[in-house]
Amino acid sequence: MEQVTLQQILDSLKQCMDPEIPINIVDMGLIYGVKVSNDNKVDVKMTMTTRGCPLHETLVSDVKRYVNKVPGVNGINVEIVWEPAWTPEKMSEEGKKLINYGKQKTITPIDYETAMPQGVGSVVKQEDGALVLMNDHEQGFMVNQAIIDFWKLCNGQRRITELVDAFAQITGLQRGQVEKEVIQLIQQLRDGGIVIIKEPEVSNVQFKK
Repeated sequence: MEQVTLQQILDSLKQCMDPEIPINIVDMGLIYGVKVSNDNKVDVKMTMTTRGCPLHETLVSDVKRYVNKVPGVNGINVEIVWEPAWTPEKMSEEGKKLINYGKQKTITPIDYETAMPQGVGSVVKQEDGALVLMNDHEQGFMVNQAIIDFWKLCNGQRRITELVDAFAQITGLQRGQVEKEVIQLIQQLRDGGIVIIKEPEVSNVQFKK
């Protein structure tokens, strides 16, 4: 039996995307440890960006699916831990580049009461079944079905407060449980060029360039 390597597991997990942010969970810094036993059983220790994430079960299922794609894997156990707590500093340099970490101040802030996100780009399904959102610059972000469903809700007609209500209905969770995740997701989709923010026109107001 050929021994499965740590690098094989990490390479496969780099195809697994965070449910809130279109960045793989390795570059997000969510993987705290991977152990491969002599009989190729894999133990993954990982965390989430927030305790209240409504898509925990989806992510754990995705992790197991991608680990099992590695030839020779003989079993997978996933342990969710909360200490040490995740912070953006745990992201890889590549991950920080993908979301322009550290440059948020240069981005126009979103008015969450009036903004109406509009999804742009397209969905591409790869041969292995993975879903990719492509922006207009042909940059792809691997995502899961939950993010696709949310992206489709962003039709330029719903304010962010309405999107929170809609997402709460989809997940069956309370509004307060998903509000933070929805706002974070909108920010990251905008940074990836997959959502644009429409603001209602305001008359009699001049903005300095």
